[in-house]
Amino acid sequence: MKVKIHTLFQYLLETTGADPQAIVGFSLSESPRLGDFLGELDPALPLDWNNRDFRGLPELRDHVLAQAGLTGVCTREDVLITAGAAEANYLAIMQLLEPGDEIVIETPGWPQAEVLAKAVGAKIARVTRREDDDWQLPVAALEDAVTPATKLIFLSNPNNPTGQVLSERDLKQIVRIADRVGAWLLVDEVYAGLEWEGPRAPSVAGLYQRGITTGSVSKALGLQGLRTGWLISQDADLIMDAVILRENASEIMNIMGETIAEIALRPVRFATAMKNARAAGAANLKRMNAWVDATPGLTWVPPRAGLIGIGKLPAGIDSDAFARRLLQEPYRTFVLPGSAYDQPGHIRLGVGGGAGVNLDDGLTRVAQALADWPD
Repeated sequence: MKVKIHTLFQYLLETTGADPQAIVGFSLSESPRLGDFLGELDPALPLDWNNRDFRGLPELRDHVLAQAGLTGVCTREDVLITAGAAEANYLAIMQLLEPGDEIVIETPGWPQAEVLAKAVGAKIARVTRREDDDWQLPVAALEDAVTPATKLIFLSNPNNPTGQVLSERDLKQIVRIADRVGAWLLVDEVYAGLEWEGPRAPSVAGLYQRGITTGSVSKALGLQGLRTGWLISQDADLIMDAVILRENASEIMNIMGETIAEIALRPVRFATAMKNARAAGAANLKRMNAWVDATPGLTWVPPRAGLIGIGKLPAGIDSDAFARRLLQEPYRTFVLPGSAYDQPGHIRLGVGGGAGVNLDDGLTRVAQALADWPD
């Protein structure tokens, strides 16, 4: 098995040392500081694994179920704590897919499933979200793509990177489609809880026996550096297989990540953090919408949830060349080109990051770079 680098990660690797002065397109909420948690950390905490459960701290798993609305539907035995949602996705995909199996994915979407499916030798069917349809998932096209040979359907809800949302009705329809052929349905929920329109959709792990929900504290809570996420499934064999696969990879969770995540997900603290994240995101989204409207030639479909969306550049501007030019003087601003999501002629726009990303300066510099771009 050879895992080939994806365009998104390749661009991040190549630009890590660019030292931008502003970021437009930051994908997570402003990150708390370690000091915010010191008062609730036990100085006598052993820096070994949690010494209680290979699946993660029991109280942390209870919090995971609560934030997903799955308390009383799933049990803590249905939850595995992982090194972020990325490891949760990895553990599920790598145990479910074999060479020749079929997987259905969405595009644009989170690219991890496609990278791993190619490495395994699985057959990939793509369902295309279209900008002129506001990036909605065409459920009818998904149904056409699912065959008796489909082993896994991989989606994100809210969609990463467009911010479009699947409703409860959509999800239940997709569950029926998956169930007809006995396919697994994995829904990555890293942006769940940051809905700007309507309620949070139910987690698929509570709707379907072969449903898999993944998530993390990275995006909405800004705790990406903890590398703490989760996999939720009512299938006991899948959870145990994931435990065994992880034992031969990262082996066990890091106790600091588990402990701080448990504090962050305590109900009162979590509610406050989400209220703050939603307020900051909504305020920045309002500014972003006004800026897009005022910037000649630039358009976007505002995200219905989450912290990122995709902006369409004026005709004739290559997104890769534009993004790299932005990193140079006098702009010194980072944006991710749309090629990272198979959307040339686009850039990722985002409303996360707090004051540290200098969003207003970044927007001014992007507008200037567009105005300076040669015809």
